[in-house]
Amino acid sequence: MQRFGTAFLDYWKRADKLLWLVMLAISGYSLILLKTIPNSSGRSYSYFAIQVMAILAGYLAAFIITAFDYRSLARLWWLAAGFCLLLLIYTYFKGTSVQSSGGMDTRAWIKLPGGLTFQPSELVKIAFMLTFAKHVSVLKEHGLIDRFIHVMLLGVHALIPVLWMFIIQKDMGSAVVFFFMFLVMAFTAGVQLRYFALVFGLIGVALPVAWQTGLIADYQKARLTDFLYMDSGNVDIDKIYQQLQGRISIGSGQITGRGLFTAPRVQKNAVPVQQSDYIFAVAAESLGLIGSLLLIGLLLALMIRTIHVARKATDDLGSTMCYGFFAMIAIQTISNIGMCLCLLPVMGVTLPFFSAGGSSSACLYLGFGLVECVAMHPTISDHIHIRRRAAITSAI
Repeated sequence: MQRFGTAFLDYWKRADKLLWLVMLAISGYSLILLKTIPNSSGRSYSYFAIQVMAILAGYLAAFIITAFDYRSLARLWWLAAGFCLLLLIYTYFKGTSVQSSGGMDTRAWIKLPGGLTFQPSELVKIAFMLTFAKHVSVLKEHGLIDRFIHVMLLGVHALIPVLWMFIIQKDMGSAVVFFFMFLVMAFTAGVQLRYFALVFGLIGVALPVAWQTGLIADYQKARLTDFLYMDSGNVDIDKIYQQLQGRISIGSGQITGRGLFTAPRVQKNAVPVQQSDYIFAVAAESLGLIGSLLLIGLLLALMIRTIHVARKATDDLGSTMCYGFFAMIAIQTISNIGMCLCLLPVMGVTLPFFSAGGSSSACLYLGFGLVECVAMHPTISDHIHIRRRAAITSAI
């Protein structure tokens, strides 16, 4: 017992304590919100119970990851990439699809025992943090980050998951997340601005072509445009029903909310899928503006602390990995809350750490573990320098 206590104290001394405290606060708040939602779907497990299991599994995985040097983990990039590729291929052939009368047909989940499902794209996001950061660090180490061919290869690296999500899985939300991660990680790594101008120029040419040729499905076009006409009366109410109900719930919370476990619209499940895509509406109705700002503040604190760890990292691998995590949390937060406020289109992007979903939550904690790993492990060069200085001192 004493040995365990000593090991824990040693771990706590080396850990980024503020990052852990922010994460614990986020976990507690997410569980409170999910506990208020009635389980009316007939599932054998409540959303709260699944989230508890996902959080515990995520923290255990994060704790294990921090025991390793992140550079050692990055050397296994090929294993992470290969495993995720096989997982995506399996999902394409054996995965579960979600279809709707509006034309949606997304195959992005794998069935698990007990009626549970797993979304491989969530794990691929974490693998992308690792593999892309390794790619960038190798280029910077050899002074190749400004070479045209190598920047193009970075683009190809990012294009693989983006196109897979957009074309194969028809998951526009995940494609946007991967693209934003690529932009932030490449920019903070020092890729010159002219290459970003080239990327956006190509997108400006490709989007109209994709829109006209049917590469963007009709239901995706509707999602991208319908929210703009919510108050015009010229759009089918069924297509904007979820966003409309979410906006009503957010407004009904006012300043202090209508109470946990007593907010009437939450208890009646007035907003479809409120436990996932519209968990922000649950916070806003139950706890009002105060609860909404608290939720945003916690996620903002996580992002700021992640940037702090990235800036303190003493190698490109660690800093780029942290910026990848920051980008993932930032774009999902903006997309989800913007969707709930009817400022952005519905893309099926969950609110990180808050939305129900075991695979999403558990994988996000893996990303947190990698950031904490960067914070806890100094570079090898520092170790060598310390040992050399000690040897010189002893000799003197």
